[in-house]
Amino acid sequence: MNRERDVIVIGAGIVGVCCALYLQRAGWSVRLLDPKGPGHGASYGNAGNLGIASCVPAALPGVLKKVPRMLFSSEAPLKLRWSHVPSAAGWFLRFVANARPSRVEAIADARQALLSRLHEGYQPLLEEAGAEDLIRYSGLLMVWESEEAFAGAAYALDLRRRRGVPFDVLDGNEARQIEPTLNPGIVRAIHVPRLAHTVNPLGLTERLAAHFERLGGRVVREAARGFEIGPDGPTAVTTDGGRHEAAKFVLAAGVWSRPLAAQLGTKVPLEAERGYHNMFPDPGIQMRVAVMSADRHVAVTHMAHGVRASGVAEFAAPDAPPDMRYAAMVRRQAAALLPGLNTAGAVEWMGPRPSHPDSLPALGRSPRFANVFFAFGHDHIGLALGGITGRIVGDLVAGRDPGIDLSAYSPARF
Repeated sequence: MNRERDVIVIGAGIVGVCCALYLQRAGWSVRLLDPKGPGHGASYGNAGNLGIASCVPAALPGVLKKVPRMLFSSEAPLKLRWSHVPSAAGWFLRFVANARPSRVEAIADARQALLSRLHEGYQPLLEEAGAEDLIRYSGLLMVWESEEAFAGAAYALDLRRRRGVPFDVLDGNEARQIEPTLNPGIVRAIHVPRLAHTVNPLGLTERLAAHFERLGGRVVREAARGFEIGPDGPTAVTTDGGRHEAAKFVLAAGVWSRPLAAQLGTKVPLEAERGYHNMFPDPGIQMRVAVMSADRHVAVTHMAHGVRASGVAEFAAPDAPPDMRYAAMVRRQAAALLPGLNTAGAVEWMGPRPSHPDSLPALGRSPRFANVFFAFGHDHIGLALGGITGRIVGDLVAGRDPGIDLSAYSPARF
């Protein structure tokens, strides 16, 4: 069988689905491989925000002083399973090295270069799939409960401002005029107007995947295990259900990309930064905007089936059992942030976010094989960058210039 126009995309999260759609639009025959089906990994549980204000990396100057307190405080957002320390130590050393001011500025530039094209990447896919009803442009409030904490955020706010992120600085009363459900202790906020979010992250991924299938694409519910490699690169991917031949391969399997990339000759420092969420099916409040609490490290978003509160960064093996004490912590913080929130009947979830120590994805051609393309490790902004990542991958596979300098995201940078 002639496979010259066949592409296999490994991973059917929002990034993989967008890659598949853009490849399909360019005339390729595409198969999506994922054991759980579209959208059931990390894409399922995110906060839903299409974060144009998310250029700030995780590692900022002074982070080394904060890590011990964050690790040992029961209510802190950073958790580390001690059995995981030996394998994660190298990641944290690289993470701290990326907190140098020069690196922070360069990383913020690289993140914003993709985020500024967020809607450019998504709009044609949303229109073609009939998924525009799943997007709201209600805006975002980031809030603080002390002047001291707000002052501590000055550098991060300046990073955003200098990269053209539009926001207004508010006092507590002004913030509550926009979002009356906020607790009375809020003293400062920034308002990002018309920031978009999806009211159903899983529904968005599934809607796009259904469109992909209507156009002739195939979703194969199998787990990739390895590759058959010829003199010019991989010729087939082997799975728990068989083997699949293709001419090109896109690796977009989130945190599960690390062992597959290693089999392709590229080692990446990719960690599972596991997040927890609660869905409140009968929240008892009607939020006007999405809210992020800088003090409580929780994001709360009104969605189609209730209110979702998400938070925590737990470093552990991606398939380790969840520790739902952290979901309970997120629930407590959300209830304190929004005192009217009804938390009864909360549904808890945990999922592994794929994070590199420099808060940037691996996006580009494999350093070793010309017919392999990487698109993974999007940190906390995989949902936001799904569309533009798909567009870039489509251009790369077709041999076109994507119109953006990809050197900062090179899989060879490590």
